[in-house]
Amino acid sequence: MLEIAIMIEGQNGLNWPRWQKMVKLVEDLGFVGLFRSDHFTNSEPPDLDSLELWISLTWLAANTKRIEFGPLVTPFSFRHPVHTARMASAVDDLSDGRLVLGLGAGWNELEHRRFGFELLKPKARFDRLDEGMQVVTRLLQSDDPVTFKGQYYQLSDAILLPRPQRPGGPRILIGGNGIKRTLSYVVRYASEWNSVSLLPDDFALLNKRLDAMLDQAGRSPESVRRSMMTGCVFGKDEATLKQKISESGRTLDELQQRGSVAGSLNAVKEQLAALEEAGLQRIMLQWLSLDDLESMEVLARGVL
Repeated sequence: MLEIAIMIEGQNGLNWPRWQKMVKLVEDLGFVGLFRSDHFTNSEPPDLDSLELWISLTWLAANTKRIEFGPLVTPFSFRHPVHTARMASAVDDLSDGRLVLGLGAGWNELEHRRFGFELLKPKARFDRLDEGMQVVTRLLQSDDPVTFKGQYYQLSDAILLPRPQRPGGPRILIGGNGIKRTLSYVVRYASEWNSVSLLPDDFALLNKRLDAMLDQAGRSPESVRRSMMTGCVFGKDEATLKQKISESGRTLDELQQRGSVAGSLNAVKEQLAALEEAGLQRIMLQWLSLDDLESMEVLARGVL
């Protein structure tokens, strides 16, 4: 059965009151998880409230019992992999093993320029991502001291203590739709592939490709969970739905063709069923309206 989680944009007005309400509601309604972006600001002005990722996840870990959670995704462009591994291990332990650690390269030029982080050109950025994933996975998974000599990161007999309570540490998630880099990174480092806004047929093709790549690498296809992050445009009533469609700047058909789960409750159910039939195991519905919790309740009653 398709698992349904909520994803929110942490730089899009998120503050403590909104986060605490959202966490409690997602836990109480029965969604499988709550995930959030890791940004300082949106890619275009104006700047809005942006609650710090790891502090917010620590609060969630200590104040929930059931839901999985994590970053979609946290970038090495402004998060050193050693810090990421240490924080992820500690937060995963605090939650009794519910963290999903999404790792990425970074992309938002504005936040890097404003806060003084080096984004790098695309090739160098992905080389740094590769090194960062090596550092994180080795620190989390190795009970022996780790030595690593890369261009961007260096370790000398480094060991993560205390060792993660969950063997190997939290689940590693890598997101994206690219074959050359994304899927190859999934095969090497991840236990979850998070695709982005794909239609069922497109997802099925990439999913089949990943199966073949895993098999070729000697990994079982079942060792990698298949998830997707996609937009969700849904309202508690027809008026709310029409308003959200209008705010998106696109028609309902355009939203659906771009991979968003959008429309009435019946339309949402049909889209989710088609994705499940294509092989999707979990979907993270991007909920942009941080204060429209009534619509989320209506959605939960209809699909969970």
